[in-house]
Amino acid sequence: MKIDARTVGDVYVLDCSGKATLGEGTMAIRNTVREIFKNGGKKIVLSLSGVRKMDRNCAEQIHDSAQFIGKNGGRLVLLHATNIKDLNVQTKLVAPPMSNYDNETKAVSSF
Repeated sequence: MKIDARTVGDVYVLDCSGKATLGEGTMAIRNTVREIFKNGGKKIVLSLSGVRKMDRNCAEQIHDSAQFIGKNGGRLVLLHATNIKDLNVQTKLVAPPMSNYDNETKAVSSF
């Protein structure tokens, strides 16, 4: 999986593409989110529009990352999570504390 990070004001937008599966995909998301947080980023939008496939392990890692950020004074929201077709994965992605948006402007302004 590939992750391109950019900022919109003080919000980090992570554009994910490729396969988000056990191993490389889960570690890429976890490591990128933690690195941004370590450098002071507490507002993160995780865009899944370019993700072709995601397994439950990666969805759990996203959920865990959102909980980690939330417990430490920040927030992680999802963009285009409904593009993921696997029902088991979608169920994990829409569970609290996750918020999902279909529009980047709305996701960024949610902070």
